[in-house]
Amino acid sequence: MAWVLEPDVVTQASFEAMRDAVRVAGGEVVVWDDEWWSTGRWARLADRRVIFHGSLGNAARIAAELPWKPGAFCATAAFACSSYYPGLGSSLAQRSWLLTTVAALVADPRGVTGGLGDVDAVFVRPDSALKPFSGRVVAVDELSRKALDHGIYYDDDALPIAIAPVVNIGREWRYVVVDGAIVAGSAYDAVVREAIPSGAHEVSWSFAADVASRISAPEPVYVLDVCERDGELKVLELNPFSGADLYACDRRAVVAAVTAFVR
Repeated sequence: MAWVLEPDVVTQASFEAMRDAVRVAGGEVVVWDDEWWSTGRWARLADRRVIFHGSLGNAARIAAELPWKPGAFCATAAFACSSYYPGLGSSLAQRSWLLTTVAALVADPRGVTGGLGDVDAVFVRPDSALKPFSGRVVAVDELSRKALDHGIYYDDDALPIAIAPVVNIGREWRYVVVDGAIVAGSAYDAVVREAIPSGAHEVSWSFAADVASRISAPEPVYVLDVCERDGELKVLELNPFSGADLYACDRRAVVAAVTAFVR
């Protein structure tokens, strides 16, 4: 088993923790090199199973283009909001939502957002798991291409987006799911950018485990983000494992579980 790790997208401590976990599990560590895309001289690992962990963009491209198996857990189409939101039902943090495009929304903000009720602001995010712009709250009367970063990170104003009424989000957690089971977790404070491990004794872990056991998994290995909404636990979003920051998740537990599943 070889783990291809991209060190430049995480802290040195995070990279070393993942590297050490792979070695403890008996795996080989291969350091990713972006120049492989231009030279075509990526590591030839056809004789073993390979898992990539690093940036989302590289994970998606590896899954689509390289012969490594499984290569990357990054089935981006399965992580589009429009793919998994319906299956979450009342567990989803958004009370309601709808799919539209940048062009349609800015052409008729009141008309489009009227499908969510009488709202003065909406949360807008790309439908795509690759997130060509970051999700944000925008006042309905201020919706414009510029407000959604058009022309900066993307140029296609037909870009599909999901919009939802604004809700108050409290604490957040990230859980790693392997073959339907939670194997590690981390709490995350977005305000102070601090992460701490989350244990199996916590209510948030139990909630995540329940959700993972009953939804149709987008992929055998993925991350499930949980949040508090008005005092209740809800699912914030699902993300591809190979391009997700693991925060304070137990790297050894993650690597051991993924390695065992792939083998």
